[in-house]
Amino acid sequence: MEGPERPRLANSIDFQFGAVTRETIENALLHLAQQNEQAVLEAAGRMGSFRETRIVEFVFLLSEQWCLEKSVSYQAVEILERFMVKQAEDICRQATIQLSGNTTEVQNWRARKEQLFNKFILRLVSCVQLASKLSFHYKIVSNIRVLNFLQALGYVHTKEELLDSELDVLKSLNFQINLPTPLAYVEMLLEVLGYNGCLVPATQLHATCLTLLDLVYLLHEPIYESLLRASIENSTPSQLQGEKFISVKEDFMLLAVGVIAASAFIQNHDCWSQVIGHLQSITGIALESIAEFSYAILTHSVGANTPGQQQSIPPHKVARALRTTAAPNT
Repeated sequence: MEGPERPRLANSIDFQFGAVTRETIENALLHLAQQNEQAVLEAAGRMGSFRETRIVEFVFLLSEQWCLEKSVSYQAVEILERFMVKQAEDICRQATIQLSGNTTEVQNWRARKEQLFNKFILRLVSCVQLASKLSFHYKIVSNIRVLNFLQALGYVHTKEELLDSELDVLKSLNFQINLPTPLAYVEMLLEVLGYNGCLVPATQLHATCLTLLDLVYLLHEPIYESLLRASIENSTPSQLQGEKFISVKEDFMLLAVGVIAASAFIQNHDCWSQVIGHLQSITGIALESIAEFSYAILTHSVGANTPGQQQSIPPHKVARALRTTAAPNT
């Protein structure tokens, strides 16, 4: 006898374009641009990033298991990364006190480090649960579901410990967890492309964008490393160049145009030039930058099963198309 039907995971078919007015889109795009500029400025002083493929994959699979929106999985990753970076910064700050010979502070540093390792899975699940609470209320992940999931993995916690974990994440991030995600930028730009008469349908691009955005999250470091090497034209970036590049990783507008451009290349090679031209006029991002990001994404997606792609695109074909399109306008 079959069990109860599993709730359907929201997908690109549920998303509708062209449902709001042009004025609303213009205001929303301006707001996102200002938000992105502020995020890039704040990222300049950040210690680094914390985004490993296996951790992102865990969050994605857990979000899928709990039938959460795609935006929730992205936001959970963003919350978790900022929480872990904040924790690492605090631990490093405490560790430096060891040089002063303060035994109490040294013990506190070691205890906090051990606690962070021991409760990592709990914190990760709390980040997913918090992200779900920022989404639609009827899809909030209940405490019972979280506790049952943790128990299945061999982690026994109480409801009080679960609530304390959420509060720990909230306090660490100053209760600022309603973070923007690249998906909002992708969908907003697709709306604008639709109004601008883009030849590739927005709904068709949207499905591929979701797949490539997943890819960028899963292969975050390799993709951005190749982008860094391309931008400085050097295969061995210095530590200083890497530190300055941290702000680029927080540029969601750049990420969005790169994902859309790569999706357009996969969907329709012939319309690719028109799409990146539209993206350049909308965002002001140079064609060369859009091309470089597209190339970084596409070369890492070779062999992946992306919607609308019948076979892998040879890397040399990608590179030739990108250079041919971008060169005259850079």
